[in-house]
Amino acid sequence: MTQSVPPQPTDGNPFAQQQPVPVPPAPPAPARSNVALGVLAAVVAALVSAGIYGAIVGATEYEIGFAAIGVGFVVGFAAGKVGGANPALPVLSGLLSLGAVYLGQLVGAAILAADLLGVSVTEMFTGHLDLLMEAWQESADPMTFLFLAIGAFTAYSAAKKAAA
Repeated sequence: MTQSVPPQPTDGNPFAQQQPVPVPPAPPAPARSNVALGVLAAVVAALVSAGIYGAIVGATEYEIGFAAIGVGFVVGFAAGKVGGANPALPVLSGLLSLGAVYLGQLVGAAILAADLLGVSVTEMFTGHLDLLMEAWQESADPMTFLFLAIGAFTAYSAAKKAAA
């Protein structure tokens, strides 16, 4: 029994007669530059991180700089990743981070005051928000404003880098 050998190409390439393998098309790029969705993501991140920061302040009775950095990073990263490279998002992230760090400090003060007065944190916010804001103003020192600035700067930087 003799085996038949398929004819060899004349140019010396044994794979020349094979058909090319089709390449599947690339998936579509994710939708970027959705400013409204980026703002929404930043607002949600600001509210969640403010609550976490407030819980940390309430539990430790100290303002922690790394927590303010974390708030800024989460807000900026959410805005940049979801919203894209719109130049307004880093600025908006910085402003939202200012509000989130401030709100977190108020939540921390409400936790501490509620514990001292024997009321709920919700009651402190709904019935005594003016007292909380007044207490924050009286206890604000340069470190308080430094934490606000650190959070805003981190949010601005994170939004720019996440969009890149």
